[in-house]
Formats: sequence, structure tokens, C-alpha cells
Amino acid sequence: MLARVRSFLSAWTRRTHFEDSLDEEVRFHLDAYAEDLVRSGVSRREARRRARIHFGSIEGMKDDCRQARGLRLVDNLGQMVSNVRLAIRTLLKTPAATGVAVVSLALGIGSNAAIFSLYSQYLLRPLPVVEPERLVNLAAPGPKPGSCTTDNAGTCDEAFSYPMFRDLQRGQSVFTDIAAHKGIQANVAYGDLTLRAQGTQVSGSYFPTLGLLPASGRLFGPEIDESFGGHPVAVLSHDFWQADLGGSPDVIGEVLVVNGRSLTIVGVAPEGFRGTTINMPCDFFVPITMRGLFSASHDGQFENRRGYWTYLFARLEPGMSIEQARASLEPLYRNILADVEAPMQTGMSASAMEQFLARPLRVEPGLHGQSRMHEARPMHRVALFLLFGITGGVLLIACANVANLQLARSTARTGEMAVRLSLGATRRKLLAQLLMESCLLALAAGALGLVFAHWTLRFVWTLVPPVVAEILPQTLDPYAIPFTASVSLGTAVVFGTFPALHATSTDPITALKNDAGQPLGAQSATRFRHGLIAAQFALAMMLLVTAGLFTQSLRNLNRVDLGFGTENIVTFHLWPELSGYDSARSRALFERLEAVLSAQPGVTGVTASWNALLDSGSGVTAHVMVQGFDAGPDTNREMRLSRIGTDYFRTLGIPLLAGRTFSPSDTLEAPRVAIVNESFARKFNLGRDPVGTRMGLGDLDAELDIEIVGLAGDTRSSMRNPVPPPVAYIPYRQEEQVGALWFHVRTARPPDGEVRIIPAAVAGLDPNLPVTLLMTWSQLTELNNPDRVAAVLSSSFATLATLLAAVGLYGVLAYAVARRTREFGLRMALGADAARLRSMVLRRVGRLTLVGGVAGAVAAFGLGRLAGALLYEIEGLPTTVMATAVLVLAAVALAAGFVPAHRASRINPMAALRHQ
Repeated sequence: MLARVRSFLSAWTRRTHFEDSLDEEVRFHLDAYAEDLVRSGVSRREARRRARIHFGSIEGMKDDCRQARGLRLVDNLGQMVSNVRLAIRTLLKTPAATGVAVVSLALGIGSNAAIFSLYSQYLLRPLPVVEPERLVNLAAPGPKPGSCTTDNAGTCDEAFSYPMFRDLQRGQSVFTDIAAHKGIQANVAYGDLTLRAQGTQVSGSYFPTLGLLPASGRLFGPEIDESFGGHPVAVLSHDFWQADLGGSPDVIGEVLVVNGRSLTIVGVAPEGFRGTTINMPCDFFVPITMRGLFSASHDGQFENRRGYWTYLFARLEPGMSIEQARASLEPLYRNILADVEAPMQTGMSASAMEQFLARPLRVEPGLHGQSRMHEARPMHRVALFLLFGITGGVLLIACANVANLQLARSTARTGEMAVRLSLGATRRKLLAQLLMESCLLALAAGALGLVFAHWTLRFVWTLVPPVVAEILPQTLDPYAIPFTASVSLGTAVVFGTFPALHATSTDPITALKNDAGQPLGAQSATRFRHGLIAAQFALAMMLLVTAGLFTQSLRNLNRVDLGFGTENIVTFHLWPELSGYDSARSRALFERLEAVLSAQPGVTGVTASWNALLDSGSGVTAHVMVQGFDAGPDTNREMRLSRIGTDYFRTLGIPLLAGRTFSPSDTLEAPRVAIVNESFARKFNLGRDPVGTRMGLGDLDAELDIEIVGLAGDTRSSMRNPVPPPVAYIPYRQEEQVGALWFHVRTARPPDGEVRIIPAAVAGLDPNLPVTLLMTWSQLTELNNPDRVAAVLSSSFATLATLLAAVGLYGVLAYAVARRTREFGLRMALGADAARLRSMVLRRVGRLTLVGGVAGAVAAFGLGRLAGALLYEIEGLPTTVMATAVLVLAAVALAAGFVPAHRASRINPMAALRHQ
């Protein structure tokens, strides 16, 4: 019986979790042993005594097993430490080569970590809320007669009326709740501090739906929805509280003045949460029922079913799927459309009414929040994937460099490996030793790569305007660290496996012969090195062509004729309504500011407009009725409406083709007038001289109370949109509500020096009025044109990749020349001249470059097709781009190969014959 227990114990000592079940099994067998003794006639007391004796022996065996297992563990750890120490000593014997390898890998790993950080934080990171995967966004694309006011959270497709929000909230049963929100721009005052901030108006269900708890004070609840304008309270974002308000714990109960309204601060949102609009970080939250108090134009919107301005999201009930929620909401939504909203629509044709009633209700995943860039996110994903591909090419080139270095090192150490094999070392231990060296290289490169990743992000921030930099992540994503670790481990396996296998696969006797004087290593290693070099040049060629495509696209965009003069322009935004100004005070302020700026030295023109000069087509749109134009219920009568100053066309250099421009006498009391552009005249069949035609804004029964007094040339508001929109210009002095304007100042010389006079001029009129978005034309184009960032990043990474490929080529050629020293010496002794030896080396450079360049050109064609949606007016691969990439690659390859070729031609024959 004791032998059975000993056998069982011995088997369990070979298992990983042998401590878990050993005692239970041993006691079972000992109880069986005692029962056998009792059945054989031994008393039960004696049987238990003998079992205890055996149990003591077994406990001793267990202690012996534990000790042996511990000794094996210590031995394995000691062996690992010994391998690490030997690997460090080996790498430090060649510090220059080791340093080049670490820096090369770090550049590749760092660039990938930086782009991964951008990708993760922009496209992958969920909202920092409880169970974000249960959040859904609601949208209702389709015809929405009435007015639509949007922000960065979405387009009109995603906007709902406030009554529709309440109807859905009351009638649904598939969500824990539905929440509404709408962003606002605000002038904020706290104590002596005044600044422009971004706020969000939220319903009482906003924070409960997200499952958030306050960092300090309290958050809003359903009580803020009980009455309109009755809850003057605010919640601060944690970042705004810390960075702008000093992070004082006494902030609760203090007064925050928002757009001239005093609000009591009741809480601070949790750290890391800045709203649910991903590209519009929020500084503070206010009740959505206070909306009418912040702007007169927003008053009365709570009962208007034809005013679409709020965005909705919801949280699914546990166990509820998106499809089930959509199916459950559909009947409720259809009933509201048919029974409540359809009877309110007037002047709508049967087909338009059919489309209105068929308007779908979308329920989509909301774990990433909401953004008007939703439709553009696939393009952004393509751009980031493209950058990933570019940085991945840099990393592969760096891996090829290190693999070549390790292969050269292992070839030089074949004698060492042969001796160690001859003395009894196993191949497994030698492989472990060589891979340990690769892992140490990758570990050092990964640590340094995090530093390079941070520098890369800083470099990206210098390329984008400050407005864009504010919404870009300013630190590495936490997931970038495990990403870097996994990439480092992967690169260690990629660049370390073949050199390690090659170094340990040679027969010891053959290896010792080679080490004693044979000229070159295995042909497989040589072919592998040459293949790596060709692959490097293929990747470099592909990246150079990609960089050339983005650069050409940027050049094409910069040549776009926008229809107005862009030299020496400064633009800025002023929003006095946010500081408590009414429309009359705002108009007076704007007129005084135009006069003050016009009087400044060096200023040749000043004007203003409702829209920015470049707004990517997101300006104000309206429906118009034009005298003599036959318009039915379904006729497209949409055009862009631009409210402008008197000197708009002269300041911007827009040609006036007929009629007159606006004058200071075109005020609120004067007859209403408008100037239209050529696209407007074509759309509404006004011919070349529309002066005198009357028009009206609104529905089919709109009064024709505006006279067209001029025809202006077409302009483009987006650099990528080649079709000028139809535009009607009206003087802002004739508008009842004028809360904000863009000002455009033209200077006689480059405006960088004149930018500083603008804040001083505004401060002279009102020192508490902030000037925002103050930009020169070049800064404005950068803000609206991300192609510059893509061009600079792709060019930078392509240059880095080409330089790394050149370093790899130089290393391989230098190693080959060193290994063939005796051969070259013998050739020179037999009469070969220096030119012939140089040509031998350079021919190899040409072959490798040709093979890699052709392969890279083929790959670049496919990459160009992938990037086609991101490029402007580029089809296929332009000849100039290909020619430039070929010339750059050839020049770099020639430069990298010339030094080894020159060194080969200067070998001393006598010294070479004594070599090795």
C-alpha cells in the first residue's frame, strides 16, 4: 500500500498544480490502507497508528518534492539570469552596431505607437461611463420641414425637436432612459476670470443615463426638467475645474456667469468625462430647460415641433439588443409622425408627405459618443490605416536592418557556436541565448520607442492649428504601452529567428573550416540578406510614392481658385451676444469696430460676414421664392444665405458683375436688398442681369419683400468642392437678430505683424469681449485642409524609411566587402583596377535597387488606389511623382553603396592576402 502512495506522489510532483489536490488524495489512500489493516484483524487503533507513521513518511516525501521543485526553479532562474548577463556582454562588445539597431527599431516602434495612440483615442476609445456598450444614438434622417440648428454632435439627420424627445422618452419601454443635449458657445466669467468656453445643455436624464457620479457636489437629475428657465445651475467638467478655475474645493456654491446669466455651480463631473460629443470637449453643463435664457433666438423652441436642434442617446435595458429596441420604437415613432406632426405640415405635396411619413428612426451603437464627423469617420479610418501602413513599413525596414545585423553577427560567430556545440551545448540552449540577445534589443528599443512616440505626437500637434490641437490627444494612450510591448516582442521574433537558426544549424567541422579561412558564409544567408535589402527598397519606394501623392494633392488644393483674393487676409470671430449684448448694441459695436480697424495703418479693407470664408459648406441655408420662377411644393429652392458688411466685395476682391454693392444706408429701416451670385442666377433662371428682381425667404407663400440690387461672381466656401453654391448676400444691418460676425481684414503687407492690433482695437471698445479664432489666411487654410498634415507626415515617414533602407544597404555592402577582402586583394594582384572593383559592388547595388524599386512601384499603385478618396484631382500615378521617387531612391542607393565600393577599390593586395 505504501508503494501505491509513493507512486501516486511521484506522479503528482510532475504536475503544475500538485499542491492543490495532493493532501486529499493522500488521505484517501491512507484511509483505504487503515481499512485493509482492520479487515486483516488489526485493531482500529493500531491501524490508525500505522497509517499515521506512513503519513509522516509521506509528509517527508512531500517536503523533499517541494525542495526539489524549488531547486529546479532556482536553477532555471539562474540559467535565465546567466543568459541575460551573457547577452548584455555580447551586445556591449559592439556598442556602435547595438546602438544603431536599438535606434532603428525605436524609430519604427515609436512611430507605430504614436499612430496607434491617435487611432485608439479617436476611433476606438469608448466613453468613460458605466457600460458604454449599452449606449445607443438615435437619428431620424429624411425631410424635416422647418428650421434645423446643428453643432458638432451631428447633422440635421441626427437632430430632433424637443417635443419629439419628450414623446419618445415617455412612450418607450426598451431603454432605462433617453437623454437630450445641445452644445453652446459661451463667454464665461468666474471671479476676475473671463474666457470663451464650450458648454453643453443637457436634460435631467443626461447624467443618470450615463451612470456617472460626481467628483464633487452633485450632478443634475430629473428635477431640472420640471420647468423652463427655473434652474440656474451649472456642473463643471473636471478638466475645466482644474485647469481654468484652479481646482478649488470651495467652487461648489460659487457663481458662474454664462453669457451674462448667473448660474450656481452645484457639482463637478467625474475626471476624464468631457461630454458625449467626441470632437467638442465640454467645459461645463447647464440644464437644457435654460436654453431660452442664453439667446433670444432660442426662446420658444420647446413647443416647436418644426425646430430641430437637440441630439438624443439612450441606454438599453439589460438583455435588450439594438434590433429589438429599434423594432419596439418603430410603432411609437410612426404614430407620432402620423397623428401629431403630419397635420402640422402645410404646403406639402403628396409625394413629400409620403417621404415625411416614411422617415426612418435609426438606433445605432453609441459607445464612442456622437459626432457630426460620423459620416467622415470611414475616411478618417482609411487615413489612419494608411498612416499605420506607412509607419508599419518603417518598422519592417528597421526590422530588416536589425535582422541583417544579427545575421552578420551570427555568421561571424559560427566558430564560437561550433566550439560550444562540440563541447556539449545543445542547440536549444544556443537558440535561447541568441533569441535573448534579440529580446534585449527589442526591449531597449521599445522603451526608447515610447519616447519617440511622444515626440511624434508633439510633432503632429505642431502641424495642426491650435483649434484642432485642443481636441487631439496630448498624451500617449494607455493602451499604447501594451501595444508597444507586443510590437517589441513581435519584432524580436521577426528579426531574431532566422539569424539564430542560421548560426546554430552549421556542422561544427564545416563551421571551423570556414572560420579558419573560408571567404564567405552560407549562400542561404547571403540570399536572405539581399532579399531583405530588396524588400527594404520596395517599401521605401512605396512610401516615397505615397508621400509624393499627398504632396501633389496638397499642391493641387493650394492652386484652387476660390473666386476671391486670399493674400494678406486676417480673419477673426466676435460674438457679443454671449456677453449679454442685444442685437441693437451688437450692430452698433460692429459698425464702430469696422471704423476703428479701417483707420489702422497698413489696413486696406475691413468687412464682416455671418459665415467664415472657408466653412466646408456648413453655412446657413434657407428656402427662397424668386419673382418669375415657377416653384412647386417639391421644387428645390434651397440656397445659402450670407449676411455681410458694406465693403465685403471690394475687400475680398469678388467681382461685382452688375448692379451696386451695399451702402451704409442699407439699414433696418431701409427697404430690404440682396446681391446674388452667378450660381443663384443660373438656378433661378435670372439671366445675366437680375437687378430689380424681387425675392422672399421662406415657404411658397413668402412675401417677395427683398429687391436684388447686384450680381456678384461665384466663390467657393470649400477647397475640395468644385461647385460654387447659390448664394444670396444681404446686409447684416438689415437683420433683426445679429449676435455674432466674422471680420475679415486685408493689409498692405504680410499680416503677421498686424495681427496684434486686432485684440487691442476690440479691447478699446469693450475689454471684456474676447476675440476668438484670430487667424491669417494660411492658418485658416490649415484649419480647413488636413491634407497638409497627411503630406508632411507621409513625407517625414517616407524620408525616415528611405534613410533606414540606406543604412541597411550600407551595412550589408560594408560587411560583404569586409568578408571578401582576400578575394578583392587577389583580383587586384591579378591585374583588376579600382574602377572594375567599384563597378562590381555598384552593380550589386543597382540590381537590388532595381528589384526593390519595381516591386515598390507595383505596391505603390495599389496603395494609391486605397488613398484615392483622400487625394484631390489625382488619378493613377502621376509621372512626376514616379520619376521623383525613382530619382530619390537611386540617389540614396548610390550614396549608400559608394563608400563600400570605394573602400573595395582601395584594398592593399598584400594586406588582403594576409587577411584572416
